[in-house]
Amino acid sequence: MERTHVIEQLPGLRRYARALTGDAWAADDLVQDTLERACAKWQLWLAGTDLRAWLFTLMHNLYVNQRRGMQAAPATPLDDVHSDLPAPEGDRDSALDLARCVQRLPDDQRSVLLLVTLEDMSYADAARVLGIPIGTVMSRLSRARARLRELMEGGDGNSRPVAGQPRLRRMK
Repeated sequence: MERTHVIEQLPGLRRYARALTGDAWAADDLVQDTLERACAKWQLWLAGTDLRAWLFTLMHNLYVNQRRGMQAAPATPLDDVHSDLPAPEGDRDSALDLARCVQRLPDDQRSVLLLVTLEDMSYADAARVLGIPIGTVMSRLSRARARLRELMEGGDGNSRPVAGQPRLRRMK
């Protein structure tokens, strides 16, 4: 594994980590932990295979393990405080906060959505990174897109959007 090949993957790893964690400090820690794990386990990478997928797999597994450890400590659900979070300045259209809505997705849906849309991975690569079948990738991606659309339209998942709120139009 050449150092330059790993360095080429850093922007993608940082993007994915930032989108997964929703926090710049936690994302930097996750990238560092991923690189440390890659250095310690470099002999497990098979030359000629996809280094990017291997690094993203390491990162995803580290993130999942960290989340499991955090579940022991009770956290305040985002739904309990989302009305207290300040909305961006401006009109209602600009107040739609995509990053906040992505963070409200379940972890399994968010991971698939980020790998396929943000990192432009194929379904097969995303399936390999996450260790799930391609059909599961497609199913989770579909549910993630539907839930994200619902959140962006102002729905809470249990009700229809409030009358008077702007709705996003689908453009193809």
